[in-house]
Amino acid sequence: MVKVILNLYPTLYAENEAEREALRPIGRNADRYQDALTGWHEIVQAADELGVWGASCIEHHFHSEGYEVSPAPGIVNAYWAAITKNIRVGQMGYVMSVHNPIRVAEETAVIDHLSKGRSFVGLARGYQARWTNTLGQHIGSVATLSDHSADDEKNRKIFEEQVDMLVEAWTNDSIQHQSDLWQVPYPQPSGTPGWWMGEWTKRLGAPGEMGDDGNLKRISVVPSTYQKPHPPVFVASNASVETVRYAAHKGFIPNYFTNIDRALAHAEAYVDAAKEDGNAYALGQNQSVVRWMQIAEDTAGARDAMALYDADIWKHFYAPLFEKGLAKDSGDTLFDDGRPKGTPPDATRESLVDPMLATGLWNSGSLADVKQQFIDEWTKVPAEYITLIFHYAQQPKESVIENLTLFMEEIKPELDKLTAHYEQVEAATPAS
Repeated sequence: MVKVILNLYPTLYAENEAEREALRPIGRNADRYQDALTGWHEIVQAADELGVWGASCIEHHFHSEGYEVSPAPGIVNAYWAAITKNIRVGQMGYVMSVHNPIRVAEETAVIDHLSKGRSFVGLARGYQARWTNTLGQHIGSVATLSDHSADDEKNRKIFEEQVDMLVEAWTNDSIQHQSDLWQVPYPQPSGTPGWWMGEWTKRLGAPGEMGDDGNLKRISVVPSTYQKPHPPVFVASNASVETVRYAAHKGFIPNYFTNIDRALAHAEAYVDAAKEDGNAYALGQNQSVVRWMQIAEDTAGARDAMALYDADIWKHFYAPLFEKGLAKDSGDTLFDDGRPKGTPPDATRESLVDPMLATGLWNSGSLADVKQQFIDEWTKVPAEYITLIFHYAQQPKESVIENLTLFMEEIKPELDKLTAHYEQVEAATPAS
């Protein structure tokens, strides 16, 4: 059956563009953030009661404009684990091209224990230069849009090495690593000299931590994860089939931020790549499709909701990103040469609804309309997971919960019929 993940993009509320400007930088407005944080927790608790599979945070930094104010997903996840009973908590996700992978391994293992196995981990490469380039400077990583440039290839190389280190730290009693990025333990190859409790580490620590020369040769990352071999891992994917194939070879779950036609192409690539390793996945199995959603009494009401809740972040953030090539090869008629037509500064909220719908990322309309839109998409790609995104707190808490309730009670049962075989056909091998 379909596993639903609620992913709220914390958007601090402003009545309109003028108020957002008047409160600049609204991202540092403590009162607005506190209000958003409180309601965020309440939505997650409601999702828990509704039987939602998972709740996630994004990781983004420096959003002074008040969009995507989520700099510390692990802390929020830990709190959610304490106030919920059944829902899984995780991230979509840690940008591994800027992180210390050992610290991520430690933090996510602790979250896994705090939740007693109700956790998952999301990973991403990083596409926002404002913060990726700053936080990744000591690693040498810069933001990329999967354009096969030198920076893009460097980012991918860093990402994959850091993820390998993360998984190794999760699954091994001790690790050792030597590359241009890392020497673990430092320095390599000699190891760390002068570890003052070396004799006790040799007797009580992981086998091989101490060498015969008295140097520390390996480190043991503690604790291990609660789940074995580790929590489920999701990887953000948009334009890059390389990322999809990478996820397949690792047994990770790709999260498709795409229209359904590209998701279909990527789902087929995922299945084919998995077969190369002897893993038999059905189309859509071990994969997730991302959707924004607005359900109302009728089409006009849903368009009004998109204008009120989604248009500002589209105008100020998404549209410029699409113009830089995120939607390349989208096939949408609204786009020129794979890129959206320019969004003028004086564009009204209402005028932005059609460009949003043209991306294929929004399902919007009456309940009957949205249900059919999802059925049509899942007929093409019967994904095992769906990630539902809402721009809370620009969208009120009550509206988010109402949309989520309608999805769980009225739409999910129809998608379950299209994915019921996943209950019997498990993945051939666990994530490695």
